[in-house]
Amino acid sequence: MAESTDPPPVRRAWSAPARVVLGASAALLITATGLFLGAVFLHVAPANPLSRQYREQVDGLIYPEFEQNWKLFAPNPLQQNVAVDARVRTASADGEARVHDWVGLTAQDIAAIRGNPAPSHADQNLLRRAWDFYDGSHSAQDESATNPRGRLAEEYLKRIAVQRIGASVDGRPVVGVELRVTSTTVAPPAWDDEAAPPAPKVRELPWWPVKDEDLRGLR
Repeated sequence: MAESTDPPPVRRAWSAPARVVLGASAALLITATGLFLGAVFLHVAPANPLSRQYREQVDGLIYPEFEQNWKLFAPNPLQQNVAVDARVRTASADGEARVHDWVGLTAQDIAAIRGNPAPSHADQNLLRRAWDFYDGSHSAQDESATNPRGRLAEEYLKRIAVQRIGASVDGRPVVGVELRVTSTTVAPPAWDDEAAPPAPKVRELPWWPVKDEDLRGLR
């Protein structure tokens, strides 16, 4: 059998600076992962001195994107269908303001889910959970915040609406956004003698100004 004339494989030799960078990056990634998992553990664990001491820091990391909620695995049956719409106010270069038509954010999610054998988790839950977050931290009478997370809930819901509609409409920059929520009680089955559901309830939120940070990544 003839001997192979192919040159032996050359093993790549990392320089000392490259090894330092790789080692530091790996250590940073492992540390960040450990801190995140530790924060999640403190969030879901029973109250203890450590979780109480660092509650503000843990909540700042977890809410709202990484909330741990048992309803994800055992959700309560929906009693209402909630539809979230949004409209924006734009301004021209000379300061002329214009209010645009309502856009059905929930309708967009339903259209993306219907007929899709593997619908996106974001399409199914992002807007719904954002509204639950806002509704649980605000008074329905005057839309005032009822707990310290109210401001965060407003910013989160506003950013979702602005990201859906965009930074500009008809070439005019978006300067304000308003949301409207229609709650319709699910009707009972035909064989049930339960009373007919009440008329849908419409809740319009205040106009929120759109700031530069709300448009980050959209321009």
